[in-house]
Amino acid sequence: MRGRKFSAADLALMLLSLLAEQDAPRHGYELINALNERSNGFYKPSPGTVYPALAALHAEGFATVEAAGSRKHYRLSDAGRAHLDAQREQADRLFAGLRHVSRKMAWMQRTLANEDMETGPEGEDLATGWVPAFVQQRRALKQALFEASDACPNEQRRIAAILARAVAEIQQKD
Repeated sequence: MRGRKFSAADLALMLLSLLAEQDAPRHGYELINALNERSNGFYKPSPGTVYPALAALHAEGFATVEAAGSRKHYRLSDAGRAHLDAQREQADRLFAGLRHVSRKMAWMQRTLANEDMETGPEGEDLATGWVPAFVQQRRALKQALFEASDACPNEQRRIAAILARAVAEIQQKD
């Protein structure tokens, strides 16, 4: 897919996270492929995006560079680790978004190919981890919100209150 999906700051944070995962240095194409794999093909940044981002991380002192033949290998610096630690919540959200898109892409690819869902022991789709009822209710909610998009202000407030209660209940962990 084409087009910008993440800001430069988001990409830099994801690159720092990927560098933090391994003690060994990594080169740009390896990082590009890691993002592509994590998103099931949804997000494969171009070298023209990744290499300037890596150069900026190096210039900021967040990454070190080692020459290895014609390639540059990058490693997370102590300053980069501190920056990443301070931004950990945002980095986790970015990767959660990639995981979600990856699952959605797997679901769509299988649906478009008319393939049957392979299920696990609890009825979950093995490609996504989602149970059919979860997908059905998510679709039903989207449709209901779409249909209510022209609602009067009082109805919008009523729906917002319902959604606030639902969000609170969803976020409760036992």
